[in-house]
Amino acid sequence: MKNNIFSGISYALPNEICEVLCQAGNLRIERIVSRGHSSPPAFWYDQDENEFVLLIKGCACLTLEGDSAQVVLAEGA
Repeated sequence: MKNNIFSGISYALPNEICEVLCQAGNLRIERIVSRGHSSPPAFWYDQDENEFVLLIKGCACLTLEGDSAQVVLAEGA
């Protein structure tokens, strides 16, 4: 486990980082680091699991099934 959630992050990331920080039973906590990465056009990420997203720093835009408007996540909001 990391001592600091921000440790080990290079400024230049060729790919998004996805690391499992903790897993127990049906619970999985991941650290996902993205620097402008996005899904390919017309790609839809579909999963059977429920997901809780907590944005700590920066911003992100999500599109949810059945909703044409994007959900904008930003630190402090």
